[in-house]
Amino acid sequence: MEEHRPHIDNLYFKAFRAVDDRAACMKFIEGHTHVLEIFGITQITSAKIDWVLNPDVFVILVTAEEGGRALAGGRIHQANRKNPLPIEDAVGYMDERIYQMVDERTDAGTGELCGLWNSWDIAGLGIGSMHLSTACVAYADMIKLDTLFGLCAPATYRNSIRGGFRVINEIGINGKFYYPKEDLTATSILIDDVKNLPLTHEPERSIAMNMRANAITKQEIQSKTGETITLHFDLTL
Repeated sequence: MEEHRPHIDNLYFKAFRAVDDRAACMKFIEGHTHVLEIFGITQITSAKIDWVLNPDVFVILVTAEEGGRALAGGRIHQANRKNPLPIEDAVGYMDERIYQMVDERTDAGTGELCGLWNSWDIAGLGIGSMHLSTACVAYADMIKLDTLFGLCAPATYRNSIRGGFRVINEIGINGKFYYPKEDLTATSILIDDVKNLPLTHEPERSIAMNMRANAITKQEIQSKTGETITLHFDLTL
């Protein structure tokens, strides 16, 4: 399949409020749904599409050209006591303590990083989800979140820890849940200090801090195939 992968020189990471760009949201949904279907996953709370109407949802969409087809994406849902966070819908019926954890952090500003996905087009480049999740964590501070929840699959656990999350051992089975199916597990995670990111590894912490100081930035990386790809980040509010 390698020969069918499109050549990519640039990737554009664009942040926006979901209700401000319905067309871009539809691109996100189409790409995310396709990736989930490949893995046979259909029942997952972050794949619901009612978030497009929620003014407290923010999206980062990744394309190979400005305004192009979605190749990856991630969302931040800000807790508002009206719309449950996806993690509440996902594991609340298994452990009600998640509701209190979210509620007691809502006034200070909390939310969830969810719906993080990569398409086949860029999955083999060695870019992974790290650059996207780092941008999302940087953006979480820019929209005034104090803490940030997440629910990660085994494949993204290592990057989540690198990005500054800790396992929420207080719920589930030491943070783990059988989700989205009985034969799969997901780990509940949390960044307790979005502003300072004390647990975030380097260079991800420095990159996140630079993104906050400069909402429009560029970064050159080497792909697995040895080609240089320029990452363009636009996190303007």
